[in-house]
Amino acid sequence: MIHCLLFVSGQELIVVFLLALLFFGSKAIPDIAKTVGKGLAEFRKATSEIKRELNESTSGIKKEFDSISSNINKAANEIKREVSESTSGVKKDFDDISSNINKVANEIEREVNENTSDIKKGLDDVSSSIGKEVSDIESGINDNPKD
Repeated sequence: MIHCLLFVSGQELIVVFLLALLFFGSKAIPDIAKTVGKGLAEFRKATSEIKRELNESTSGIKKEFDSISSNINKAANEIKREVSESTSGVKKDFDDISSNINKVANEIEREVNENTSDIKKGLDDVSSSIGKEVSDIESGINDNPKD
């Protein structure tokens, strides 16, 4: 019904006022208007009181929510900081271990290269010595032929 009253044109309002004038008379119209005005004022006062009470009751909840939100943010930041500190220590330890492993690997590689070089030199010496002995044996065989 309120929806229908919103679409009342000016001509329809004049008809309604004329009907009210006919039913209530010209002397009763000011009293009716006064009563309607008081009713509207009382209605506005009631709605503003309800709004005020809602704001008062929800302001406590809002403050509590803000406090909880703040505490959660503080806790989250503290956890992030602790995780960051922990991981930085672990990262430093990992970097140290990695560096030490690289040093040991380089040292082992150097020793393997040195040993390989020594073994190669030894094999070359043995090979040349065997080659010399074989050559001596061949020259001895050629000098003393067996018939």
